[in-house]
Amino acid sequence: MIIMKVSIILAHPDPGSFNHAIAKKASGTLEHNGHDVAIHDLYRECFDPVLTLEEIPKTAPLGPVIQNHCEEIHSADGIIIIHPNWWGMPPAILKGWVDRVIRPGVAYEFLEGDNGEGVPCGRLLARTAIVFNTSNTDAVRERNNFGDPLQMIWEDCIFGLCGVTNFHRRTFSVMVTSDQRQRITWLDEVGDMVDEYFPAKRENV
Repeated sequence: MIIMKVSIILAHPDPGSFNHAIAKKASGTLEHNGHDVAIHDLYRECFDPVLTLEEIPKTAPLGPVIQNHCEEIHSADGIIIIHPNWWGMPPAILKGWVDRVIRPGVAYEFLEGDNGEGVPCGRLLARTAIVFNTSNTDAVRERNNFGDPLQMIWEDCIFGLCGVTNFHRRTFSVMVTSDQRQRITWLDEVGDMVDEYFPAKRENV
């Protein structure tokens, strides 16, 4: 197993949140396995989520922050997204990150002669993506009452469209009633998932 570049995108405003604990566990496991990790705490970095009219065209000049995000996410071997379930959606700051970074020419490309009415070709190099969510809605109710919109958003609308074929998602709920023992168990699950899909590099023998 070669060393992989893995990008972690974290979207939660509270540095003491379980989302931050997930990010710490995921990054620690990746580093222990010998991989290169780039982690972005969008709230701490004060990421601007507003996509302007000028930035929409594929050939638009991009500022250094967005250019860096685009280059990093395009070349990553793996992607890990961490965020709470807010009204069946990612936080606005993360939606804005998608708007500005998962852009044509970086994450997907329409084929020649296609003016945007067809299905684009994915351009992300990553073949594995993991999404970790926290929620205060029971998984059965989320699926039966609301249709689990986050699954469709990440698996079908974003990663599937952008060429990432190995997608996994784990939701931890119900957060508001969880105790310390439960959260420790959940963090062990995070470590196990990251270890499974981004294992340690094997030494030459």
